[in-house]
Amino acid sequence: MALENIVKEALNALYHHPDDAVRSQADHWLQNFQRTLDAWQVSDNLLHDASSNVETQIFCSQTLRSKVQRDFEELPSEAFRPLRDSLNNLLKTFHKGTPKVRTQISLAVAALAVQVPAEDWGDGGIMKWLRDEMNSYPDIVPSFLELLRVLPEEVFNYKIAARPDRRRKFEEELVSTMDVALGILTACLNIPELKEQWGNLGLPMLVAVLVALEAFASWLRLRHRIPASVLATHPLVLTALSSLTSDVLSEAAVNVISELIHYTSARNLDGFSVQMPLIQVIVPQVMNLKPQLRDSSKFIIGYKLIDYLVAFFSYMLFKDEEDVKAIARLFADMGDSYVELIATGSNESMLIVHALLEVAAHPEYDIASMTFNFWHNLQICLIERESYVSLGDESLMESERNRRVQVFRSSYESLVSLVSCKVQYPQDHSELSKEDQKEFKQTRYAVADVLIDAALVLGGEMTLKILYMKLVEALSGHQNGDMMDWRPSEAQLYCIRAISDLVPFTEAEVMPQIMSLLPKLPHHALLLQTVCLTVGAYSKWIDGAPNGLSFLPSVIDILVSGMSMSEDSAAAAALAFRNICDDCGKKLCGSVDGLFQIYQRAMTGEGSFKVAAQDSLHLVEALSIVITELPPDQAKKALEALCIPAVAPLQEVINQGPLVLGQKPAREITVHIDRLANIFRYVNNPEAVADAIQRLWPLFKAIFDVRAWDMRTMESLCRACKHAIFGSDPSCADYLKVLIESLFSNTACLLTKLQDFTSRPDIADDCFLLASRCIRYCPHLLFPSPVFPSLVDCAMIGITVQHREASNSILSFLSDIFDLGKSSQGQQFLSIRDSVIVPRGSSITRILVAASTGALPSSRLETVAYALLALSRAYGAKALEWAKESVSLIPSTAATDMEKSRFLQVLSDAASGVDIKGLTIPIEELSEVCRRNRTVQEIVQEALRPLELNLAYVS
Repeated sequence: MALENIVKEALNALYHHPDDAVRSQADHWLQNFQRTLDAWQVSDNLLHDASSNVETQIFCSQTLRSKVQRDFEELPSEAFRPLRDSLNNLLKTFHKGTPKVRTQISLAVAALAVQVPAEDWGDGGIMKWLRDEMNSYPDIVPSFLELLRVLPEEVFNYKIAARPDRRRKFEEELVSTMDVALGILTACLNIPELKEQWGNLGLPMLVAVLVALEAFASWLRLRHRIPASVLATHPLVLTALSSLTSDVLSEAAVNVISELIHYTSARNLDGFSVQMPLIQVIVPQVMNLKPQLRDSSKFIIGYKLIDYLVAFFSYMLFKDEEDVKAIARLFADMGDSYVELIATGSNESMLIVHALLEVAAHPEYDIASMTFNFWHNLQICLIERESYVSLGDESLMESERNRRVQVFRSSYESLVSLVSCKVQYPQDHSELSKEDQKEFKQTRYAVADVLIDAALVLGGEMTLKILYMKLVEALSGHQNGDMMDWRPSEAQLYCIRAISDLVPFTEAEVMPQIMSLLPKLPHHALLLQTVCLTVGAYSKWIDGAPNGLSFLPSVIDILVSGMSMSEDSAAAAALAFRNICDDCGKKLCGSVDGLFQIYQRAMTGEGSFKVAAQDSLHLVEALSIVITELPPDQAKKALEALCIPAVAPLQEVINQGPLVLGQKPAREITVHIDRLANIFRYVNNPEAVADAIQRLWPLFKAIFDVRAWDMRTMESLCRACKHAIFGSDPSCADYLKVLIESLFSNTACLLTKLQDFTSRPDIADDCFLLASRCIRYCPHLLFPSPVFPSLVDCAMIGITVQHREASNSILSFLSDIFDLGKSSQGQQFLSIRDSVIVPRGSSITRILVAASTGALPSSRLETVAYALLALSRAYGAKALEWAKESVSLIPSTAATDMEKSRFLQVLSDAASGVDIKGLTIPIEELSEVCRRNRTVQEIVQEALRPLELNLAYVS
């Protein structure tokens, strides 16, 4: 009783005390209380206490629901029956009470059913128990209906701490009693007691039908095998169809019909023909709505399947406006489910396509985009060879493909015109929030994908022609001196850019006109940004076109303007500049001086250039590529000039002495080193690079000697040296080895315990990313090094760091070590690797098992699982023994012998050479079992103790 009073006082403080600190303290106490064993009885008592207020009832019902979901194992087995009966009584008590409370209690009962087998539940399992309860207490039917609705939904609720086997069994139990559930729902449509109860609650009978339909939709989501012929005559299906025009019931009815559409999909295992009885019932109901159809003459009374679908679509298109969104979902479902049928290109099927085009034309993007998946799937059906293999003969296949593409050509042409307008910036674009800006970008990406689908059907040239006409149309309204709205033109250019990969280099009709038009467009920042990106996207066309060279001067001028307009347009211009130089490098060799002037201005920030440091790397790449095309003597001079803007600032800082060099922020150093790294990477002239790197060794050494402690600077130096190796003498590789050893040794000294990784995750991330690169690109520098064992020990300490990037980098580093034998250059170092890994194998395995079972978030499981499987593949029987040792530590109360055995079996399969891509499910299931609630997770981690393993150097 005292604890009950404290709960009430805490809730009163939480909701009503004026002091924030007191409310926070109350909230903290209540959260801790919910984790206690006492929370069961206290919550139950307060819910049965008629004097409890609504706030107490809501809190206690949520607590009980949470306890049943997560902590049911806390209770002794004999507590189940009293708990079930108490929850049942609460359902009856609150059937006229607060809806939130009733919902929480229903969820608690459903969660209980998930965890308790039907034979232990008694009374033939929950469905038969529920049926008996409803028959015995007809006045409580509304509460029981809600329970009936949430039951199938809880199959997919992974907050419930049920084992995977039990979850699968629960679904089987529900499916086996589906006839009982549907019988209850059917009875609820008409029984007098239900009408009376809803009436007593002040609700119309329609609400009872609404709840029944919602529950029906939930049950249809189960993997049931109810024959279509049974559903075709089922009263619930007929009720759903007749409710599509109801203001109250239409949404629930749409949900039901949507589930039925998915079930009758042609991709259903039983084939499309088996579903015909159900489809033949759905559509004739639409026939009864003939007066509401816009063009009823299109409906042919013959009950052909395609006619049914057309009638259904026609009816749905012209529902009241407020229902459009729900009905549009049906359109999308129908299109996706029957796309193979539609792709045959019959005259009737085109009526469905036209209906979908009308949805795609809807001004609301959320509605129009519901059809996007259909257009993609239809494109696949039309283009891919698999759609025609049943025809056998290649000539027949090609003929049928051409026929179908021709049938749908006009539809895709219309689609291009319709969706190209949806990427237009809104009038208030400058006032959009960050979230709205992100959403608008996603919209543009989605439309770009649709345009690519259309271009795959129509061909790039035809799609380009349509978009060019839309561009001309956007510009034509402003030829009389009107102030131009740049947004329509920008939208069409964005679309033109989106299909660039599908426009052939030989296109000679439209692209020259577009290139001639671009310099004439106004220099609005966002328009210019898209112009620059479009130029970059068509760099290969500029190089390949017969008159491409004539466009280069105007193109370069556009990019220079872009670099001066805004940071975003400068970023676009820098990327485009890189693409132009990459594809047109030979044509630009005669213009090196002009290109260097642009480069110099961008690097030094002269004039109005607004190129950010990161974007300047594109310019570095661009000039490096052009230099590669120069004769050797010119290349050396050009490379020296290219390095000057990066070398000069570094030399200036070095000249100021070690103190100044050591105090500079890392970014002020690395920005210039990264530019040099890109030069060494992209200038494909070994002799010129060798000369440059030899001149720069003193500069690099000066930086290294002073800033060896600085991880970011060291990584930049190592990256520059790595790229320099390929074009310089062996002494460069030796110096890189010194850099690597010093860097990794310093890191190992900094990161000696998990807390160090937590406080310095960026250092860990950078270090192990670089270590992985060394494994891939220069294993000869890492594995023979004395720093390799200490780096592995360091990784073992940090595996369970909670920082996502740091943890992933460490796990990837270990996986790369385990996968060393997969590369030809790594095989020679396997003996060195094994001498380090084998003595640590048991500990590494135990840490990885702990990480997979709760030491790391479940979102990292894929990376952890790969490391475990790669370890098993590399070390075979040894790894399996290590895993057995680790798994044996997990208490049987947490995981059964069968669950452990399945886990070990996949590791054995990996060790035997089975493709590891298909071996993750048992690992995921053991992970789920060991994380099913806080108590189990703590027990498992206490048993594995990943942080207490001896991680000292292994001699």
